[in-house]
Amino acid sequence: MSKVTIYHNPACGTSRNVLALIRHAGVEPEVIRYLDNPPDHDTLVGLIAAMHITPRDLLRQKGPLYEELGLDDAKWTNEQLIDFMLQHPVLINRPIVVTASGVKLCRPSEVVLDLLPKQFLKPV
Repeated sequence: MSKVTIYHNPACGTSRNVLALIRHAGVEPEVIRYLDNPPDHDTLVGLIAAMHITPRDLLRQKGPLYEELGLDDAKWTNEQLIDFMLQHPVLINRPIVVTASGVKLCRPSEVVLDLLPKQFLKPV
């Protein structure tokens, strides 16, 4: 199988589940702990475009920072929302998985199965 990358937060249960599903399929992905190694501007914009979502769709709304910054306000432009995510990577929702089959925000965890070739999926 071609390369699989996961933007991962080990403190997140969904992210841990997705990583386990990838590994259960027999794939050892590149694991990017994005809180320690956040994507740069071009990478983040590219991920958003590849997922066919808006920056707002990628914002993590849980946690105090989203509310403190008033990010629910429609006044923020896409570029401003991207800047917030770059300044505060905790605002990037996760996990994001990149494969040759596509890029997805894997919430719920089972979404990752759409990205893995069926021949690699093993019964649980």
